[in-house]
Amino acid sequence: QVALVESGGGLVQPGGSLRLSCAASRSIFNIYEMGWYRQAPGKQRDVVAQISTGGTTTYADSVKGRFTISRDFAKNTVSLQMDGLKPEDTAVYYCNAARSRWPSIWGQGTQVTVSS
Repeated sequence: QVALVESGGGLVQPGGSLRLSCAASRSIFNIYEMGWYRQAPGKQRDVVAQISTGGTTTYADSVKGRFTISRDFAKNTVSLQMDGLKPEDTAVYYCNAARSRWPSIWGQGTQVTVSS
């Protein structure tokens, strides 16, 4: 069983930056697509960014040009660099590992609050 642990959330002012990290308990990036999702209070959980096993990245329209997803095979970590943060980016951010015909794996989530 793979475990995912997120870190790096916090309080930041509008226009600021945060870097989220997701540590996997073992090497999985060659077989799992990794992603970041977020869920604001009273809203559904939505995808923010994904990186395929081949390294292709995709982003939600709302974060394109501001967020960057990356992975480090040596450290078994997936990161989300968030720049130009807006109040509407406030949410709990979750790391996800997905693989065809296998159960999806979720981290425990990390709170990001953008406020002045």
